[in-house]
Amino acid sequence: MTAMPLISLTEPVGPAGAPLVVLGPSLGTSTILWDDVLPLLADDYRVAAWDLPGHGAGPIARKAFTVADLADAVAAAVPDETFLYAGVSLGGATGLELARRHGDRVRAAAIVASGAQLGDPDAWHDRAAQARAQSTSSLIIASAQRWFAPDSIARRPELTGRLLHALQDADDDSYARCCEALAAYDVRPVLGEIAVPVLAAWGAFDAVAPEAKAAEIVAGVRDGRIARIDDAGHLPPAEQPEAVAALLRSFFASVSTEAASRGDA
Repeated sequence: MTAMPLISLTEPVGPAGAPLVVLGPSLGTSTILWDDVLPLLADDYRVAAWDLPGHGAGPIARKAFTVADLADAVAAAVPDETFLYAGVSLGGATGLELARRHGDRVRAAAIVASGAQLGDPDAWHDRAAQARAQSTSSLIIASAQRWFAPDSIARRPELTGRLLHALQDADDDSYARCCEALAAYDVRPVLGEIAVPVLAAWGAFDAVAPEAKAAEIVAGVRDGRIARIDDAGHLPPAEQPEAVAALLRSFFASVSTEAASRGDA
């Protein structure tokens, strides 16, 4: 039995009355992931970011939850209005569930370094057990290798270091519950239910969610677009914030233009 967890959502930053953009995190990170992208969007959008349970400002998870439950939690946390969405990895998976379950609220979803299914369920359960037994600190070396392109840490040492500290500071059991949610996550059979525009973007060096994962999303949803982010691994907003911001601005603008041309903006 699962339950909708509690998440934290930052206050939007940007011009009053501008469209709302909600940014979602990767497993083990926090809103820090979007620190350098947010100001690049906030001229034209109101921008808010959310934290996973037990990560950053997110309340500790007391019960099991699914990725669908996370999507419901995000929808519940956002004021009663439509919004644009972008999320990375687990935040991207949450974005697909948001688009499927709350398509009346989500105007468009950018799914970054993610997929309709991610990893091997047994490996997720093994990682959950490791987090509980040895703490998230035991995951730092492997995560650094998974997260970043070869030169990202050298190029952006301050932010990459803060992200690894966020992993170390995450609640062990909440992190494990996120892993268990990913073990059970697979929306490949229902991608066709997603009618809102979807952008699937991957980092050129990402071995966790490579191009094939993005292509699978685009092939399955009704309105899909695809993009590569150069010189990035699994955390493109931290590694290439300018490129990610430009990609999101272009995608969101195109969605607004298409909606206006249909007369439903």
